[in-house]
Amino acid sequence: MFSADLLKNKRVLITGGGTGIGRSLAERFLQLSASVYICGRRREVIEQTAKELSASTGGSCEAFPCDVRYDDDVEQVIEQIWTKGPLDILVNNAAGNFLAKTETLSSHAFDAVIGIVLKGTINMTMSCGRRWLAANHPAVVLNISTTYAENGSAYVVPSAVAKAGVLALTRSLAVEWGGRRIRFVAIAPGAIRTEGAFSRLLPTDAMEKALLEHNPLHRLGSLEEISNLAAFLVSEQAGYINGEMVYMDGGEMLAGSSAFTLLGRNVPDAAWERLKPKKK
Repeated sequence: MFSADLLKNKRVLITGGGTGIGRSLAERFLQLSASVYICGRRREVIEQTAKELSASTGGSCEAFPCDVRYDDDVEQVIEQIWTKGPLDILVNNAAGNFLAKTETLSSHAFDAVIGIVLKGTINMTMSCGRRWLAANHPAVVLNISTTYAENGSAYVVPSAVAKAGVLALTRSLAVEWGGRRIRFVAIAPGAIRTEGAFSRLLPTDAMEKALLEHNPLHRLGSLEEISNLAAFLVSEQAGYINGEMVYMDGGEMLAGSSAFTLLGRNVPDAAWERLKPKKK
């Protein structure tokens, strides 16, 4: 269903685009003829990713170092991009998360996750949105949410709080800006194997096995699957979808509680020490 020119002449920015889901989305959008910009905090990572993806796809991928938590950083990057023309698609993918007993978390732990996930999404959306609205330029915002954005989840509470805010932003602006040609959509991914997420959230084979047993399809999602879903949602083929969050989790939420709630209940006290975020 994906023609090679599905995203031709579309200019796309993906936050957290250097690794994992963000990198996979960038690669797929390039394959579908989009011009892609990626941003992230680690300059060497995003620049290497942009170089590799440009070479492998033959497309145009540019990297911009940016910490989405800070609106000054965001404004600087968006202004640089806009000098070459307006964006057409924004993907808010940058995120942070860790499995932890909530009572052990400091305010800094909450700030770190909420800053990246919620404040970062707000910063990017507002910076692009003001420009789109002023120019009456049509656009699409895709927010990468989570399966527990609506119902919450134990043991990943900062992420649950932040993602709930992202979902509220998605639905609110879909109504407020939809009539001004800016469309909002979201994806709630289940467990997808990425190096960063798995090292922090599912560090043991036993935890992964429990997750698979809980999932009705008894498997993980793939980067290819979420990239194809994202490509459809940001394309004109999905032009009448606005304000929706699409679950891509194998039916995990329908099977019961958040996987992290289930997993966290069975983590021995000694194991929590190994799961603590490492200080940088």
